[in-house]
Amino acid sequence: MAKGEQQRENFGGRRSAAASREMGSNKKKVGCGGGEEGRWEGLNPEVLAQIFVRIEAEERVNTVGLVCRSWLEAVAGPYCWTDIDIEQWCRRSNRPPHLVDSAVRKLVRRSKCTFTRLSAYKLSDSAFSFIANCARYLKVLQIPMSEVTDKMVEKHAGSLVNITVLDISYCLKITCKGLTYFGKNCKSLIHLKRNMPPPEWENPTQVVTFKIDDSEAMIIADTMTGLRHLQLGFGRFGDHGLDSILTKCKELTHLDIQGCWNVEMEGELEDKCKRLAVFKSPWLDDYEDEGSSETDGSGADTSDQSSSSDSD
Repeated sequence: MAKGEQQRENFGGRRSAAASREMGSNKKKVGCGGGEEGRWEGLNPEVLAQIFVRIEAEERVNTVGLVCRSWLEAVAGPYCWTDIDIEQWCRRSNRPPHLVDSAVRKLVRRSKCTFTRLSAYKLSDSAFSFIANCARYLKVLQIPMSEVTDKMVEKHAGSLVNITVLDISYCLKITCKGLTYFGKNCKSLIHLKRNMPPPEWENPTQVVTFKIDDSEAMIIADTMTGLRHLQLGFGRFGDHGLDSILTKCKELTHLDIQGCWNVEMEGELEDKCKRLAVFKSPWLDDYEDEGSSETDGSGADTSDQSSSSDSD
């Protein structure tokens, strides 16, 4: 791997001398060195952070701090990292878990445990444990395709009591047991994403059907009654599980069960679903029906912002 590519892979690596010189030559343009255009170095770090958070996290880490000392202090401090979103960075080139874990730890440390949102991809058990131990203010946790296990959820779910949004889609090592721990401890939860892989991922040459399994749906119905938004793509539950959710989750307004082909919508189920503000049925395919994509059934805003870690 070339040196430049290695720096981009790990992030937080030093910029080249040419890049540093280019950034230095622009100091007067931004007024950071006392130029007539303005005195940015005199701004409060909290004010600077309100500007820098609009920049992709990767650039915040690798570029912004090179301009001047005050900018470096701003991006190294907690104000820039209350929202930690590195999911897209994780997905690029399929980052290995140890790099993802390192990025998460470093940015959480920068936030001084004041982060309210964390979005990452392929977290390990150890990174999940680290997050939970620093999660006093955490409200949004999005960790799709992570390797987190039931045992780690059992150990740390009690530290995640303030979470309102949880995305554990494609987390195959979290089973009904782990879901129960989330439900019993995260009583502020109003938005859950628990999408699972389509059957064809495992058997791409044939149509695969699974035996009805209502267990996860029943756990959601029994322990997450305050949910308003729920995504259960390609779940294996049937009509009984769906009816339990609709009956017990009385605050539910958004429901997405695309790919849940065991659901037959018999009896009053279809009418119950139609009363929801947003409902995506098992047979609705947004990729084929462009009109259906105008409404976001998730009910939550998720940022596509790219990001990275630093090398503290």
